[in-house]
Amino acid sequence: REQLYFYDAASPIIDAETVDRSITFAASRYGKGEGGYLNCPLSEAEYHAFRNELLTAEKVPLKEFEPVKLFEGCLPIEEMAARGELTMAYGPMKPVGLIDPRTGRQPFAVVQLRQENRAATLYSMVAFQTRLTWPEQRRIFRMIPGLENAEFVRLGVMHRNTYLCSPELLEPTLSLRAGTAASAGRRAPLFFAGQITGVEGYTESAATGILAGLNAARLACGEAPLTLPAETMIGALCEYISHGPADNFQPMNSNFGLLPPLAERVRKKEERHQRLIDRALSIGERFLAAHGLHAVPAAAGSAR
Repeated sequence: REQLYFYDAASPIIDAETVDRSITFAASRYGKGEGGYLNCPLSEAEYHAFRNELLTAEKVPLKEFEPVKLFEGCLPIEEMAARGELTMAYGPMKPVGLIDPRTGRQPFAVVQLRQENRAATLYSMVAFQTRLTWPEQRRIFRMIPGLENAEFVRLGVMHRNTYLCSPELLEPTLSLRAGTAASAGRRAPLFFAGQITGVEGYTESAATGILAGLNAARLACGEAPLTLPAETMIGALCEYISHGPADNFQPMNSNFGLLPPLAERVRKKEERHQRLIDRALSIGERFLAAHGLHAVPAAAGSAR
């Protein structure tokens, strides 16, 4: 029960390459840790302009069957803005212990970005769960210094949901970790798939279901379960849910930011994405062949 999250409060996640590093700076408060955060510094004028936009922004209306029941530990950022002029500045945007190297001074406020995957290609906006509509999120969050050209691989959402803390519980094969299974008194492997694992989207849920079923069948036949290559999209997604940040695990859908970066830097997004696709197909086909499997041909006119 302790590993089930009963409320989905997901902050936006940003493509790391679209963050302006000439404005942001890497640091942890008071120099503690290894500087695992990127900090977007705001002046007093920038903070108040940002707050004013949050106060008047369009929000996603709640359904009749969803009563307004906000948890203090994961309030929407616009709710914090409405509670007081400096609530955000004394809360998730507090600048205490952070010095902007450009000015040598503490900013009036900061928005912190936390590294979201091991390849450092994704960063989440710390404590920026929100009910703003997606167009409003793009417009207002790009007011933040350093995020003017940010590309959001996932926008913030708040809705009721239930999912496992998969980094503590699941292997990349989607089986329950051996230690956890043993403590629960289970001898037979237990597999999970779909939204409860922390993946989002119909395709992602179906793909994890196929992988879990395949691995269960392999175990039943005395074969080892498969861990898909991290260079493939489903392999990268399984890598994320099994090794993501357990203390702040958030559901994720497929996006290019999950994939390990290419060996060489490619500036044009379209070309970079195509190379990632080509690499995934090549590695995936070799992986399947090595295990006596084969890919199902794509239907005519459809994307592979």
